[in-house]
Amino acid sequence: MSTPAHDDPLSRERSHLTASRSALRAMREDVESLDISDVTANWVNAAVLESQIEERIKALADLSDTPLFFGRLDYLHSPGAEQAEGAEGERFYIGRRHVHDADGDPMVIDWRAPVSQPFYRASKKDPMDIALRRRFGYTGGELTAYEDEHLSDPAEAAATSKLLQQEIERPRVGPMRDIVATIQPEQDEIVRAGLGGSVCVQGGPGTGKTAVGLHRVAYLLYAHRERLARTGTLVIGPNRSFLHYIEQVLPALGELTVRQATVDDLVGHVEVRGTDDAQAAVVKGDARMAEVLRRALYSHVTMPAEPVVVVRGSRRWRVAAYELEEIVRELLDRDIRYGAAREALPQRIAHAVLVQMERAGEAPDDRVQNAVARNAAVKAAVKAIWPAVDPAKLVLRLLSDADFLAEHAQGVLTEEEQKAVLWVKPARSVKSAKWSPADAVLIDEATDLIERTHSLGHVVLDEAQDLSPMQYRAVGRRCTTGSATVLGDLAQGTTPWATRSWQEALAHLGKGDAVIEELTAGFRVPTDVITYASRLLPHIAPGLTPVASIRENPGFFEIRTAAGDGDVVEACRELLDREGSVGLIAADARVPELARSLTEAGIRHLGPGEETTQDTRLTLVPASLAKGLEYDYVVLDEPQAVVDGEPDERTGLRRLYVCLTRAVSGLIVTHTTTLPPQLTQP
Repeated sequence: MSTPAHDDPLSRERSHLTASRSALRAMREDVESLDISDVTANWVNAAVLESQIEERIKALADLSDTPLFFGRLDYLHSPGAEQAEGAEGERFYIGRRHVHDADGDPMVIDWRAPVSQPFYRASKKDPMDIALRRRFGYTGGELTAYEDEHLSDPAEAAATSKLLQQEIERPRVGPMRDIVATIQPEQDEIVRAGLGGSVCVQGGPGTGKTAVGLHRVAYLLYAHRERLARTGTLVIGPNRSFLHYIEQVLPALGELTVRQATVDDLVGHVEVRGTDDAQAAVVKGDARMAEVLRRALYSHVTMPAEPVVVVRGSRRWRVAAYELEEIVRELLDRDIRYGAAREALPQRIAHAVLVQMERAGEAPDDRVQNAVARNAAVKAAVKAIWPAVDPAKLVLRLLSDADFLAEHAQGVLTEEEQKAVLWVKPARSVKSAKWSPADAVLIDEATDLIERTHSLGHVVLDEAQDLSPMQYRAVGRRCTTGSATVLGDLAQGTTPWATRSWQEALAHLGKGDAVIEELTAGFRVPTDVITYASRLLPHIAPGLTPVASIRENPGFFEIRTAAGDGDVVEACRELLDREGSVGLIAADARVPELARSLTEAGIRHLGPGEETTQDTRLTLVPASLAKGLEYDYVVLDEPQAVVDGEPDERTGLRRLYVCLTRAVSGLIVTHTTTLPPQLTQP
């Protein structure tokens, strides 16, 4: 005998899903039908309101393949006065955004709301007043399964959630997706940390640190929307491929206004067309360069040797040289920006003139002071004493003029270091110079010395371990009055200037009081793969705790001796027979050859940053761009070539560690040459 639909829990949940989708559609239609013609005073107000309405409509989009809710909480009692939605015995459906019915009653609660928190943190030891936690399983947007945990029932044994494991291991095609249904308690604590403090997350491969950072942005926008709407938020990633990979996460959570950029984007004052060797890049990225720049900038300030004489009508007003020197020294002592002090100087000189006028019996007002400040004699004095300085021209001179550099780097940089940063062939102008990425950061530092950089409310900095001290300073300038979430893994630092400790990095960022959290539970990388990759840790980051995979599925892992590229192509073909995305990762120098082999074999492939589809699921990834990316299955070609592609062995082994840990479900390592000895020692 079949179970009536009204007695079937799965049918009831499907009915709630259908009703919730209808309610969301009605919410969207209500916004679309708004008539703003009678409430806007002018076209500017109308344009702003129209833009806000468009954003709201986008935020209310119902994505057919994305579950509207993924969990349910049944409370034993009311959640409390501060969570007034709750009542005794009331249940809440937890989803990506809030949905209410025509009467305003909630049908789905936003995952960021306080009442949703027990979905992530409640346990047998601390049920948080939850009688039942239900997780839902979906296939193509259709609700197909559910799983219950009776947290308040001591007789029910704690068990690993099968649906949770399935969601973590679900094959992925296309860009990174949100983890809102699978956030773990230790991740949730970081996500919901307050806006006032900065957080640094050290996390090995597969611990979800990037997702934690993105969900933290979404949470902060929910909890502090008005404040962050004024001050702004920014996500900083290592390269364009990475940003493209993560760009859909926040929109899927209903957040459409968060800007994403690389550090190079932030400091893009000049066109970058050149490169530095490792030694020059390390010196240019050293925090000591900030002092060299400061000295060089303020060397333009000269003490006055002549008085300023201001003629007004038949009267002449004289400000003596010693008075001018006092004004200049007072401005220098105030430690304000070079440009702000330069703007203040004519007003200070004008004030000295007004004091004399008042002593002579006149009664000058602000208009007179402003007129004196614009007087030709005053302007000439300011130009001579405190001249305007172009930041790019300042850096150009430092890198081109050995004597100028030596004067301002004395006691800061050694002669060898000065020689390393000097251009062999000096550029004639800012436009003709072949600026390097490190040069652009120096120009940004000089720009900030002259004029304060605008500060945002919150900045997320991902893959932070690869930044130089000067790059940290550039990011820190963007959140001097705000907070930061810093994400990274010291073991994955693959630049010559990679940071040695988070305490040091945070000091350069200007967030020395940030809380450092460590994520060690691996959700993405299979057990056998992370165990193999962790053989490298004693050689690349001996102080770090190895990631411990919590996956029940050990994953697919093989090491194969290859006769040539044909075996590599065959490994790719084999993995393409499975469901999900495939990445072929190789040393940069090997990529063109492998691309030809794949094409000759008739296997279509993409480059990093290009979006995979069901028809084209293979991405050919240079080792230098693999960081931060994930694929269901990975073929890693020639590990020793990856190591040899870097300037030193430690950096090469760190690059290899990155490449070994990109797989979510399986890894095949192929090699024709001997494997690095560090991998052969268990």
